[in-house]
Amino acid sequence: MDRHVGRRVCEKRLALGYNQSDLGRALGLTFQQIQKYEKGTNRVSASKLWDIARFFKVDIGYFFEGLTGSPATGVAEESASFEHDHPATRYTIEIGRLAPQLSTRQQKLALDLIRDMADRPEPAES
Repeated sequence: MDRHVGRRVCEKRLALGYNQSDLGRALGLTFQQIQKYEKGTNRVSASKLWDIARFFKVDIGYFFEGLTGSPATGVAEESASFEHDHPATRYTIEIGRLAPQLSTRQQKLALDLIRDMADRPEPAES
């Protein structure tokens, strides 16, 4: 649960163009504390999550979207939409933001290119 909430904080922060220091200043925290929240190393308190939601101008439920399970049982699981443990980056968020502006043909070409690149090992830097 902590990793999921942290990932959602990170994704929204990147989507809005803030860095960890920006968010930290707004909340009276260091960027290191934001980093720990985003990695799920430290749990975000309810009051701090409320402050983060207000800063991002989102409903607090935003941070729990994608979780399944019952609050009554205390068991929460990430839905299939999070099949990886890789946090979003500026690049993945921008790709997702720009893709709908492309024609269907262009989207297919971009997807084919990304799939092709994902299947190849990255060349060693010299």
